[in-house]
Amino acid sequence: MVTAFILIKAVPSRIQAIAQEALDVPGIVEAYSVAGLWDLVAVARVRKNDELAGVVTESMIGISGITETNTLIAFRQYSSHDLEAMFGLGAET
Repeated sequence: MVTAFILIKAVPSRIQAIAQEALDVPGIVEAYSVAGLWDLVAVARVRKNDELAGVVTESMIGISGITETNTLIAFRQYSSHDLEAMFGLGAET
């Protein structure tokens, strides 16, 4: 399994639509709006690098309003902790 994080710069008025359209691309499993230099992060999970190439260079390129991307390919996953539990530490319920 290949996991990649696709950093996306977008036309501001299209951010929400781009996130939704990205989720329609086979292989894109999550999309997040983020603060900082990038507007969105899409998470891709595919079986092979060739499939990732298709996601980024064929499918994502067709989404209107994307102005730039940068793809980070994950080598290893170091943590499988439940993120909800991790971020909920110390929170009163």
